[in-house]
Amino acid sequence: MTALPRKATAIAKETEARRFVFLLLDRFTMISFAGAIEPLRIANRVAGREVYRWKLAGEGGEVAVCSNGAAFKLDMGLEEIDRDDTVFVCGGIDVPRATTRAVTGWLRREARRGATMGGLCTGAYALAKAGLLDGKKATIHWENQDGFLEEFEEVKLTKSVFVIDGNRMSTAGGTASLDLMLKLIAADHGEDLANTVADQLIYNAIRTDQDTQRLSIPTRIGVRHPKLSQVIQMMEAAIEDPISPADLADDVGMSTRQLERLFRRYLNRSPKRYYMELRLQKARNLLMQTDMSVINVALACGFASPSHFSKCYRSHYNTTPYRERGTQGAVPALGARLAV
Repeated sequence: MTALPRKATAIAKETEARRFVFLLLDRFTMISFAGAIEPLRIANRVAGREVYRWKLAGEGGEVAVCSNGAAFKLDMGLEEIDRDDTVFVCGGIDVPRATTRAVTGWLRREARRGATMGGLCTGAYALAKAGLLDGKKATIHWENQDGFLEEFEEVKLTKSVFVIDGNRMSTAGGTASLDLMLKLIAADHGEDLANTVADQLIYNAIRTDQDTQRLSIPTRIGVRHPKLSQVIQMMEAAIEDPISPADLADDVGMSTRQLERLFRRYLNRSPKRYYMELRLQKARNLLMQTDMSVINVALACGFASPSHFSKCYRSHYNTTPYRERGTQGAVPALGARLAV
């Protein structure tokens, strides 16, 4: 067993075990759940005593199945919990369907009783649906942000890896749960314990709430050119009201022809084409994550008319927006495409 630094051991022995309740929604994402529960297990092992406890909860109280098909035996259903408990909603694929009335009712009730609430992966959706993130900062996986922003205008959505705002927490999915839990362990028992847990996990690049989810633009596109990155950043920030190539070029001190050559050289497409692909990608996210009308999706992505939107969409995706929407059922699901 790895020895715990003396200072952290002393702190650990002075406190009672903190309990977490993991609410496993149907088709939750395993990596986010594992990234949250494993640091607690290792903290207990390294500390040499039980500094953390946890229970697995879910509607029905019997079994929860995650998105990869693995099943987990639950400890409890939607019963009353202790006021000092911390609840983590573990979301994943098709989270609106998994966020039932029983789930939102339980979350509201336990929040009123004083429980701290958190959302892992798409779990922030369930918290927002229950009205528990109104006026709060939060985060959710980058691919789900477009739909979330449209549905929950009262939430201050960020692109951070994780967010702690008072007694509300959220993570972006994937390994972000690790970063949040290490932050909580450090707050509860000191940096020494948190760092030792990170070492046990072979996790040597702990992120903070100041880190953003996505790779930098140069890393994503595989090109390190400052003006190209600047233009793409401007495009991504102005999807609803697209900026003309001439204005984009002027803003970075280039001519339109120079901008054209830059995109052709590094991305093998024109600025106009690249911008169109960004807008269509957002449109597809909205079609598959929200119940917005096709007309409103078109307007949100900078298209003046539904017919032009449909024509561009068919050209790029080989299907119409209406057919795309039809493949997702009557109410498209946030996270139906991907939940990490």
